[in-house]
Amino acid sequence: MILIGLGSNVTGPWGSPRQTLERALAELGKPPLKLVAASAIIASEPWGRKDQPVYANAVARIKTRLQPVELLAHLRQVERAAGRERRERWGERTLDLDILDYNGLKLNETAGQSTDAQLVLPHPSMHERPFVLEPVVEIAPRWRHPVLGRTAKQLLAELDPDKGGKVLDGKETA
Repeated sequence: MILIGLGSNVTGPWGSPRQTLERALAELGKPPLKLVAASAIIASEPWGRKDQPVYANAVARIKTRLQPVELLAHLRQVERAAGRERRERWGERTLDLDILDYNGLKLNETAGQSTDAQLVLPHPSMHERPFVLEPVVEIAPRWRHPVLGRTAKQLLAELDPDKGGKVLDGKETA
């Protein structure tokens, strides 16, 4: 199973964060990708840097014949089309697309010359992020973390509520 995390917290060429995620999900349904399932778009507090707008997040399940490094390059093209500029870690962004899991593959490699293209699978901190785990529970309830061996629901139950990335209850909008 291939899982892609989506996030946005600033308006860009594709519109508001919610509109950007809706468009990104549509892009994940175009060849060479096939969208199998998409979670609801949720609002969450920022991760890493707290002094930024609320995020819109979702998770998609896709199929593709692209290899992981090729998929990463394709996702980076989609991010650029949505106005993504990589300035700082955990900073504001029009669109962030992360490969969370690629069929259970365990990988740590650099794709090309750029450290920006570092690919670690499964995503190294997905198990710490409620805004990732809640959508995974929604669209892939039987999924198990390839390294930790636990389901997203089990990982979610183990989270420290003060760590960050909390899914908001709807008072804030995505």
